Amino acid sequence: MRLRRIIRNDQLILSILAVFVGAVAGGGVILIREGIDLVQGVFLGGTSENLIVHVKSLPWWQILFAPAVGGLLIGIFIYYVIPGRKPRGIAQVIEASALRGGRMNLRAGIGAAIASAASIGVGGAVGREGPAVHLGATFGAWFAQRLHLTRSLSRALLGCGAAAAVAASFNAPIAGALFAHEVVVGHFAMSAFAPIVIASVVGTIVSRVYFGDFPAFSISEHSLNSFLEFPAVIGLGIASGVIAILFMRSAMLTEDLMQKVPGPQWAKPAFGGFLLGAIALVFPQVLGVGYDATDLALNLELSISLLIALVAMKILATSICIGSGWGGGVFTPALMIGAMLGGAYGIIVTDISPELSSGPGAYTIIGMGAVAAAVLGAPISTTLIVFELTDDYPLTIAVMLAVVISNVVSQQFLGKSFFNWQLERAGLDLKGGFETALLRSIRVHKLVNRDSETVGVGALLQELRSKLQASETGELFVLKENGELFGTITLADLSDAAFDHEVDNLINAGDVARVHPPILDLFDDLETANKVIRDSGEHYIAVVENHETMKFIGTLHETEVMSAYNKALVAARHEEH
Repeated sequence: MRLRRIIRNDQLILSILAVFVGAVAGGGVILIREGIDLVQGVFLGGTSENLIVHVKSLPWWQILFAPAVGGLLIGIFIYYVIPGRKPRGIAQVIEASALRGGRMNLRAGIGAAIASAASIGVGGAVGREGPAVHLGATFGAWFAQRLHLTRSLSRALLGCGAAAAVAASFNAPIAGALFAHEVVVGHFAMSAFAPIVIASVVGTIVSRVYFGDFPAFSISEHSLNSFLEFPAVIGLGIASGVIAILFMRSAMLTEDLMQKVPGPQWAKPAFGGFLLGAIALVFPQVLGVGYDATDLALNLELSISLLIALVAMKILATSICIGSGWGGGVFTPALMIGAMLGGAYGIIVTDISPELSSGPGAYTIIGMGAVAAAVLGAPISTTLIVFELTDDYPLTIAVMLAVVISNVVSQQFLGKSFFNWQLERAGLDLKGGFETALLRSIRVHKLVNRDSETVGVGALLQELRSKLQASETGELFVLKENGELFGTITLADLSDAAFDHEVDNLINAGDVARVHPPILDLFDDLETANKVIRDSGEHYIAVVENHETMKFIGTLHETEVMSAYNKALVAARHEEH
């Protein structure tokens, strides 16, 4: 590593780089927010803070078609500009940290930020924080790649970018640092803690210099009237967990349904935009990030019927946007949904027991944290984000309790956060983390033994008996004349015929072979190989060119898989140090 030739202390290297990453990530957040307001001004005539007022004054055709036209432009941009032709967010940052050693694509990061800013600008019911985190993490990864940092330093620098982006987005430096550890890096090791904190602070400073030092929502302070109110808080936690599950399932179901809609992939965001516009004709509050609607709920300016309706409509609107392929995140929508749920719940609780209730505003804040924490799978950092967003310390204990309950409900009945679910649906398993990434990085073709013991399908019993007696592996692979794998034979497969010489000229390999044996493609990875070995119980696995041709190439033994993995692990650990 070039930089380490000059500076020998990893912590000093990371601390210096954290300042630069934090500043660049903070600048990226500023550009995203300004970009959103610019596009929003063109398409809808307002900014994020006063969008509802402007939308209500627009003609119906503009509300209906602005998201549709915007969706079409976004779909074309994502399809032709972003690698992979899909929007990016926090899920891809988690993937890069866990499976790719902190490596990310700079073009994809910048493209995703542009697509997300445009998505929100034309009215998309998505959040700006997910794209901001992806952009910040991309900057951190880019610095790491340019300086040829090791895997562990690259992951830490990626975490620095994510922390700075969260901190700059929410004006929440503590929550930004903890979010990076809790969700992105996946641990609280001291080696990464200091640089991530530095980046988070720098990102906050950059944001405050530009936007000023204000909490996201201006509300009066609340506090719990009595500990007797805790049962009501627990009830809200349970309700929040249920709503979080409905939100996540709705997003995934909508994505599945959108896949079945005929037409090119780039046109589907336009269809989603048209549906979003139809909802906004009746409920304009669903448009955009939702900060203005959340602020109205916090200040008790929405009726209980509208609050309940907006829970359902925001879930539907956000699911349509995500499912149809718009850019953007789920953090702010989850906050808004939680605020609407908490506000409605608070009105009901206050009506039932006004002398004990702390008021609907308090429950609005609690609901924000409880729903968002369950969706993100980040109870610690979400609690702190809500505290730093509202600057309301006395409610922290109640928020913590509701957050814990909602996470328990979500984990019990769903078992994963929204980001983990996205990765699982993409075929990525994070349970193995770094070790799984190593197995996926090694291909079978590098280890295949091409000197395997084979026989033709017409080989007679005497030949089979002789070859098995002389075999080092105790297994023969039976091939057709064109080299295609037919099956395998062990001594046990011969059964009684193994010692009956009277049938030597009557039975051939095709008669006794086990057909459809476990196989591996030449370019399968070792994770697949390990699963095939484990599931089949076989020690030797046949390797074929591919499942279509079934041309026999050789064999792979389970010890070769473990040996290759161990060598790769030692090499990776050596690189770490």
